[in-house]
Amino acid sequence: MGFCFWVCFICLLNFYSLSFVSSQADASAEGTVFIDGKAPIGRIDDDFICATLDWWPPEKCDYGTCSWGLAGLLNLDLNKNLFLNAVKAFSPLKIRLGGTLQDKVIYDTDDNQLPCTSFVKNTSEMFGFTQGCLPMNRWDDLNSFFQKAGARVIFGLNALAGRTIAPDGSAVGAWNYTNAESFMQYTVDKNYTIHGWELGNELCGSGVGTRVSADQYAADTAALQSIVQKIYQNVDLKPLIITPGGFYDLDWFTEYIDKTTKSLDVVTHHIYNLGPGVDDHLVEKILDPSILEGVSGTFSGLHNIIKNSTTSAAAWVGEAGGAYNSGHNLVTNAFVFSFWYLDQLGMASKYDTKTYCRQSLVGGNYGLLNTTNFEPNPDYYSALLWHRLMGRNVLSTSFTGTDKIRSYTHCAKQSVSSSHMQLSSIVNPPFLGP
Repeated sequence: MGFCFWVCFICLLNFYSLSFVSSQADASAEGTVFIDGKAPIGRIDDDFICATLDWWPPEKCDYGTCSWGLAGLLNLDLNKNLFLNAVKAFSPLKIRLGGTLQDKVIYDTDDNQLPCTSFVKNTSEMFGFTQGCLPMNRWDDLNSFFQKAGARVIFGLNALAGRTIAPDGSAVGAWNYTNAESFMQYTVDKNYTIHGWELGNELCGSGVGTRVSADQYAADTAALQSIVQKIYQNVDLKPLIITPGGFYDLDWFTEYIDKTTKSLDVVTHHIYNLGPGVDDHLVEKILDPSILEGVSGTFSGLHNIIKNSTTSAAAWVGEAGGAYNSGHNLVTNAFVFSFWYLDQLGMASKYDTKTYCRQSLVGGNYGLLNTTNFEPNPDYYSALLWHRLMGRNVLSTSFTGTDKIRSYTHCAKQSVSSSHMQLSSIVNPPFLGP
């Protein structure tokens, strides 16, 4: 029997079970979905769907393939109606600005004494590129686009500023937030709305490229909270404090969360559970229920840490592209990838994850939109379907009969009679063109 994916869009007040037969060619299997509608097991944000924009320049290449083109934050074409309409269709879409190079970005505010130049490929540098700079006129243009699109912006700050890299690869010293503070002040002075400030990218646990200890990161988070409170003291809507934006590590996250109970709003982690994009067996992995289920330990582990702590912080997936190093053309941007993506959305919700940020909105081989022309890839419609139909309350759901069918249930986003099941789909996708 082939892999079957089934998502329930249901609003119920009591127990409900559904029996059915699934068949393909000469194989068939009976199964039962059991939904406990008495009380939710999780509650997601109304704007659960999130996507990322990255800093990678066109010279970012993986395994000889350069898939980013002009999709980086410094060179993305913000004047395409197709791009604008794709974001507006969500009303709103959370967009996280960040990625590997964010910890090498300086902001060209009044305090900056360095030349404001773009990233340059240099294999001897950490992450393969030199330091880059965000000009304030580009920041103005980005915010103009976000305002027109109705996006909710999460900005990833450079957390390596002021640190040195020790011989063992660890980042030593406190975060120097001078340039970040100046950038935040510029942002507030311009009346740009930021939904959240996120500190650092993949520096927790063993890190990627380098790492910061949990104790130091907690101190840096407190510093971020302090400057946000100062800069936004006369602003009614204050942004969220978000960290650490890296891969889950039980000991590191436990210590960090215990030390940030008064300074942290959102704890973010990243997921690339399918391995490298160059893998020729990605399709088999995507359709293997044991591979899909393998990442549940990350969700449940972080959920348990938060539940057993005094923190009020919520869990988000801050970046998830499935296959790292830019994904795989004709796989992570094709229909088959929705089996991974929709399962991830369902599993994340099941463990009370509030927001899920897909890597990427555009860029690499895993974008919701095509890098060259902004045409939607299949997962764009998967994301939009979820956004329009799946309500905030997550219900306990189990399936018996075969491990090839995975099921998740939410109360419907639009209220329906409690005695009816709503199985819906987008029959007419929105027109996104000019």
